[in-house]
Amino acid sequence: MKRHFFSAVSLAVFGLAGFAWAADDLVVQTISGSVRGHANANYTEWLGIPYAAAPVGDLRWRAPQAAPKWSGVRDASNAGNGCVQGTGWDPGYEEPTLTEDCLYINVYRPHAASADAKLPVFLWIHGGGLRGGAGFDTDPRKFVSLGNVVFVTFNYRLSALGFLAIPALTAEDRDAVGNYGLLDQQAAIRWVHENIANFGGDPEQVTIAGQSAGASSVCSQLASPSNKGLFVRAFHQSGGCNSISIAEAESAGAGFAAVLGCENAANAATCLRGKSATEILAAYDKVRISSTVFGGGHFPLHPAEAIRSGAFNRVPIVMGQTHDERTQSMFAARDFQGKPVTVSQYEAEIRERYGAQAGEVLQLYPVADYWSPTIALATVEGDDRSCQRLALYEDFAAHTPTYVYEFDERQAPAFVSIWRLNTDFPFGATHVNELGYIFDYLRQALPFSSAQGELSDTMISYWSTFTRSGNPNGAYTPDWPQYSAQSRAMMSLKSSGSAAKTSFADEHKCEFWRNQAG
Repeated sequence: MKRHFFSAVSLAVFGLAGFAWAADDLVVQTISGSVRGHANANYTEWLGIPYAAAPVGDLRWRAPQAAPKWSGVRDASNAGNGCVQGTGWDPGYEEPTLTEDCLYINVYRPHAASADAKLPVFLWIHGGGLRGGAGFDTDPRKFVSLGNVVFVTFNYRLSALGFLAIPALTAEDRDAVGNYGLLDQQAAIRWVHENIANFGGDPEQVTIAGQSAGASSVCSQLASPSNKGLFVRAFHQSGGCNSISIAEAESAGAGFAAVLGCENAANAATCLRGKSATEILAAYDKVRISSTVFGGGHFPLHPAEAIRSGAFNRVPIVMGQTHDERTQSMFAARDFQGKPVTVSQYEAEIRERYGAQAGEVLQLYPVADYWSPTIALATVEGDDRSCQRLALYEDFAAHTPTYVYEFDERQAPAFVSIWRLNTDFPFGATHVNELGYIFDYLRQALPFSSAQGELSDTMISYWSTFTRSGNPNGAYTPDWPQYSAQSRAMMSLKSSGSAAKTSFADEHKCEFWRNQAG
């Protein structure tokens, strides 16, 4: 793993020379009360700050409410609880999380900055399919130290507790129904706008960012009129702009309520609020609810339609994906469970999925060209989705400055949950892989080569420069062109030499996939 050594020159470059912190710098006033943080070698952190009231009891399935005030100085040296979720194979998620008191935010500031520094702010929305993860999964120390920004992470309600819709809840608050987790995100954004100046951040220079479900959340927040003026830039990494209507969400919610014996419309909300977190998780395993909803006042339009029409918060955006998005999820779903895709299963799944066009797909993606049928199926799914994203890039670029990347480091160690398995499965540049290059994901550093460590530094430079200026280009990084539908020029990020490329559509066979969509 590459280590960073701060010389006198680098200390001067990043403004660290002669800096010393005082104990009083650890105490910061928020609108709810004072908090005392913890100083580390290169940064200070304030963890587990309540940004909204605990969504328990009658506040379950309601829009987030203001956090209660406290007296004295609250200890902020430990992260708060994650939100309710089941188990997973990621480190730290071996047991279910059952605590609903989970709406906590974390702030990180470099030692170079004083409390009145007005640094740009990077607000990270974690991924996890809207059903898992937490703000404390992200350890941003290298981003904070090298990028010289204030970095913020937080938790939001997940799965059925964050995204349930039934008619009884719609009657209570149509604007909030089905989007309690998204409204938690908005509450965190507003908390940053109201408090971050006291931590050394600039409330007028807030960038929201997310990956996977976090990126889809970013798209929803871009499409929300409730966010107008609260952030000025955005990152959208490996996500879509997905959502369903209130009617569709209520249909899924009815099945969930029935599993819990709460199908009686007259008392469904009261019945559901009486169930334990354990019961909620058990029902969620039978009826999955993890979709955002459009149609209310906060999210009036389908986010993809809002982007196409230009009816969104038009801020500069960096967006992109990894080259081999689907290999990780396909491995997890098939090979890791001891059920790898066979040749016959590959052909059968392609025929079921693509119908009359299946023959063309099989001809274009012959299984013999790939390491295994699992890789072949992952490539088909990945190219299909990649070309859908290409259309999204063009929709954004039509309305706002847009910079597109593809993470092409295909020999990289896969994200932490996979490289610890010591498998020889060829993941390539798979979903989540780029995260380890901008911060320590799941609080563990990847075993980089020196060249990969340099790629990490380059990516942090791009990400932090964009956070500061709305343009990722700096003095010592390869030129990253602004994206347009005509040029399709994007940045290829890889340790052998990052550079602009225009081959994305050919690499993912987008002419074919666009014809299928048409």
